[in-house]
Amino acid sequence: MTTPTLTAIDPKRTALLAMDFQNGIVASIPGSDALIERVKGAIADVRTAGGTIGYVRVAFTEEDWDAVPETNKTFSGVVAARMLHHEDATTRIDERIAPQDGDLVVRKVRVGGIHTTTLHRQLTDRGIDTLVLTGLSTNGVVLSTLLDAADRDYRVLVVSDCVADHDAELHEVLLNKVFPSRGHVIDTAELKRLLSPA
Repeated sequence: MTTPTLTAIDPKRTALLAMDFQNGIVASIPGSDALIERVKGAIADVRTAGGTIGYVRVAFTEEDWDAVPETNKTFSGVVAARMLHHEDATTRIDERIAPQDGDLVVRKVRVGGIHTTTLHRQLTDRGIDTLVLTGLSTNGVVLSTLLDAADRDYRVLVVSDCVADHDAELHEVLLNKVFPSRGHVIDTAELKRLLSPA
């Protein structure tokens, strides 16, 4: 089975999601300054073309912590350490790519960017059917959101030079082997071309 080739995307039906680019996560990624600059450029390209920008951050209230069961391998340690409180500076979106008026901003309490947020409803309300994914990390929020979005019938594009992971080998496997079965893997130059076809 082959995925249809993309020749263009309609900016008015497209949202770029900047996921988990928050202070406490960005600081732990090697080369994050260059990564943030690429994401900043991609956001500017989508915004200039008339697309939507959405931000997803992971952050917990006290009630959210209480709702995480011990069986949750990813977040039970976060709860035990009382990490990622929604008012803590570590959960704020990196100021270099801070949201602007009219952007979507959602707070999640699990790995994926959709199922514990209002994101799907907000995207649907705006008539968006194409998602451009950027985020930290490739094997976390990017993978989870891609699978969920594909199952909801979005056209999904992952911007390869706007995602990163602590595990370089897993990062490459996902970009080259897994993601192409659910969406399109592009880079920032290709994104610019798709937004402004000749």
